[in-house]
Amino acid sequence: MRHAAHRAALLAGPLAFFALFFAYPVAAITDRGLRPDGVWQPGRVAEVLTDPGVAQVLWFTLWQAAASTALTLALALPGAYVFARLDFPGRRLLHAFVTVPFVLPTVVIGAAFLGLVGRGGLLDDLWGIRLNSSVWAILLAHAFFNYAVVVRTVGGLWAQLDPRQEEAARVLGASRFAAFRRVTLPALAPSVAAAGLMVYLFTFTSFGVVQILGSPRQATLEVEIYRQTAQLLDLPTAAVLTLVQFAAVGLLLAAHSWIVRRRESALALVDPARTARRPRGAADRALLGGTLAVIALLLVLPLAVLVERSLSGPDGYGLTHYRALAAEDGGTFAVPPLDAIGNSLSYAAVATLIALAVGGLAAAALTRRAGRFTRGFDALLMLPLGTSAVTVGFGFLIALDEPPLDLRSSWILVPLAQALVGVPFVVRVMLPVLRAVDERLREAAAVLGASPLRAWREVDLPLVRRALLVAAGFAFAVSLGEFGATVFIARADRPTLPVAVARLLGRAGELNYGQAMALSTVLMLTCLLTLLLLERLRPARSTELVA
Repeated sequence: MRHAAHRAALLAGPLAFFALFFAYPVAAITDRGLRPDGVWQPGRVAEVLTDPGVAQVLWFTLWQAAASTALTLALALPGAYVFARLDFPGRRLLHAFVTVPFVLPTVVIGAAFLGLVGRGGLLDDLWGIRLNSSVWAILLAHAFFNYAVVVRTVGGLWAQLDPRQEEAARVLGASRFAAFRRVTLPALAPSVAAAGLMVYLFTFTSFGVVQILGSPRQATLEVEIYRQTAQLLDLPTAAVLTLVQFAAVGLLLAAHSWIVRRRESALALVDPARTARRPRGAADRALLGGTLAVIALLLVLPLAVLVERSLSGPDGYGLTHYRALAAEDGGTFAVPPLDAIGNSLSYAAVATLIALAVGGLAAAALTRRAGRFTRGFDALLMLPLGTSAVTVGFGFLIALDEPPLDLRSSWILVPLAQALVGVPFVVRVMLPVLRAVDERLREAAAVLGASPLRAWREVDLPLVRRALLVAAGFAFAVSLGEFGATVFIARADRPTLPVAVARLLGRAGELNYGQAMALSTVLMLTCLLTLLLLERLRPARSTELVA
């Protein structure tokens, strides 16, 4: 009974946060769409679902997500092995670098690939190849974005599998491939499936990448929701599409939760420091070389093009576009674009504090495994990553405009939206570390008269301090890059970096394009520095990115 009351007290804050700033706005905007005149219109649902245009959007969303997932797994699984089992110079730096694309806003990714494969891009200049408005640009950009999901999720488990099991199979006469297929692959299968589902989730809800790189005929559900909401003001259609996306995301998260539970209960793991070794033999060197080539072409080249385009001006290379960021243009922004850097940093700092408070309480409540309610709440925490950010942002404007939650003109609205995507990362980082704390230490503190708060301060906090810093870093990075909801609620005089990049890309002119590239480069470097710091702080047995 005491444990149940303690868990309920810990869950109260996170439940209230998600009810007020996630469930309420999403329900409000959906209700407004389905009841435009205060009367339910069930026929509208059937009308939207049978629309050939909507069917085409749904089909494109499904198959491009499947193709993106297959391409990402094919490119990233060798990398997962290399980072898990091979020790080579620069490994930690490279491990931090491959995560940079995942925390970059999708508009920046779109800008990077636009500079690589678009009109006037690097491939166009060199060989006359243009891939923008083609599905290949979208698939490659999705692989760029999700490479780290596979490397960290699968690689994190692979590094903890005991290599002696595979070695024993080889001693008994199995070939290297047979030993991998019969011993290692079955152990990795739940992790690969979990990573694949997460990649499918992120590509299923893709917005910025498709918006910038796709053609009008290439729209995901998220892009169509944005079009129906912001451009056509057709809330009924947007509401139905939101429900369709919500149902699909719910099924994906349920499958992910089931796979993760299987993974937690089936394996005996070892210290990752014992499994990495120097490359030996032609196969290891070929895998390492191939992985470095994929990273160079898929990850480094687009970001290098981003930097090159930011420095390329009408009079050659220089800082022209960076200097222009400090000037007021009176058109796109009410303030100099450079102000977006300070706005983003301050918003992300506040969002990180909110995410740590909400996610820390949720992780503490979920530490002791319990019944269906607790597992359901764990899945609920992941919903903001898969729910339409457009719906959340527009829902904020619709729902949070009356007392006592009249926040429509308040600056806190942006950090609240950013914290929604930060909380899942805090929970995913903190939960495995908290579960690793010996329960007997807490019980001993309680026997000695310590209150639950003092036991947390004296027992848990010293053991999880580094994981808390890692969680703060991830929350800060993803808050810095949040775009889908922020684009609706950021004020014209306080734009964030992703919003500023999107607005500059939406205007014609070489100077606007160069400024967009310059701001994207600033955001990329900020994320890289944050992730390098995380690699130095990351506990030896901490969780991986989304595992």
